[in-house]
Amino acid sequence: MKDNFPERFSHGSGTVKPSEFARLGKNVVLEPGVLVFFPESIEIGDRVYIGHYTILKGYHKNRMIIGDGTWIGQMCFFHSAGGLRIGKNVGIGPGVQILTSSHEGKDLNVPIIHTKLVFKEVIIEDECDIGVGSIILSGVTIGRGAQVGAGAVVTKNVEPFSVVAGVPARLIRYRKE
Repeated sequence: MKDNFPERFSHGSGTVKPSEFARLGKNVVLEPGVLVFFPESIEIGDRVYIGHYTILKGYHKNRMIIGDGTWIGQMCFFHSAGGLRIGKNVGIGPGVQILTSSHEGKDLNVPIIHTKLVFKEVIIEDECDIGVGSIILSGVTIGRGAQVGAGAVVTKNVEPFSVVAGVPARLIRYRKE
C-alpha cells in the first residue's frame, strides 16, 4: 500500500554561529551541547544563561524571544512554531518543555502525526519561575511573577503572582505581590 504522507527531511545539526541569531544579547551563555534550529527566528536578550543540552527549536515563521536576565536549566526543549515570548528575569528549571503547536487529530482514519497542525503562542511574563520538568502547552499565558511547580503540566492560563502545580496544573495559592 502506497501512502501519501510527506517526505521527511533533516532540520540540520543544530550548531550555529552567534551571527545567525535574529538577536543575541551581551553576556549570553550557551553551554556545550545546546542545539539551535532556525536561529534567524530567535532573539535572546542580555545576561541570559542556557544550560547544557537544551534545544531551542525555532521555526520558519513566528519568533522565539527570550528576555534579559533569564536563566534556562539543562535539557530543556522549547518549540516556537506558534510563537514563544519569555519575559525578563524568568527562571526555568532543567527539563522544562514548552510546546506551541499540536496536532488536530479529529479524523480517526488518519494517524495523528499526519493531521493538521494548530499553532498557538506561549507567553511567559516577567519574573516567573518554572519548576523542573514542567510542560507548558500551546496557547498558554503565564502571568507576571507566577510560579509553576515541578512536574506540572500547564494547559490553561496562569494568573499573575499565583502558584500552580499538578497534572493538569491547578491553583495552589497566590504569592504576595
